[in-house]
Amino acid sequence: MIAYIMANLWLLWLLVGIVCLLLELTSGDLFILCFAIGSVAASIVAACGGSIVMQIIVGVAVSVLSLFFVRPAALKWLHRNEDSRLSNVEALIGRIGVVTETIVAGGYGRVAVDGDDWKAQSSNGEEIAKGTKVCIVSMESIIVTVETAG
Repeated sequence: MIAYIMANLWLLWLLVGIVCLLLELTSGDLFILCFAIGSVAASIVAACGGSIVMQIIVGVAVSVLSLFFVRPAALKWLHRNEDSRLSNVEALIGRIGVVTETIVAGGYGRVAVDGDDWKAQSSNGEEIAKGTKVCIVSMESIIVTVETAG
C-alpha cells in the first residue's frame, strides 16, 4: 500500500489541491486557494519524478509566492467595482416611482418605489396628484423629495 502511494504521490497532491479548493468555497477569502495552487505545483513535480523533498519545497514555495502575488491580484480583480456599487440612499436617488397618496402643496404624500412606500414631498412645494410618475431627487431621513418625471 505504501509503495503504491509513493508511486502515485502526484494523485495525493492533486487530492490535497481539490480539498483546498473545496475548503476555499466555504471561506471566500482566497487564502486557502494559494495552498491549492502549491499542491498542484507539487503534483506536477511528483508526476515528473521529483523526490519527496523537492515536491515539498516546490509546494511550499509556490504556496508562499501565491500568497504574495496571486491572492492580492485576485482580490483586487474581484473587488474592482466595489467602490461604485450604490446602496441605501444612493441607490434610491434617480429612481422612478408612482404617487400613491396625493402630495399636497407644501406638505407630504406617499410614493411607491420598487414595492416600498415612502413619505414624500415635492421639490418645488407644488401639489402632485395621485398616480403621477415621479423621480426621487433627494432623501432626508425617511422622507423622499420628488419631482414629476418627464
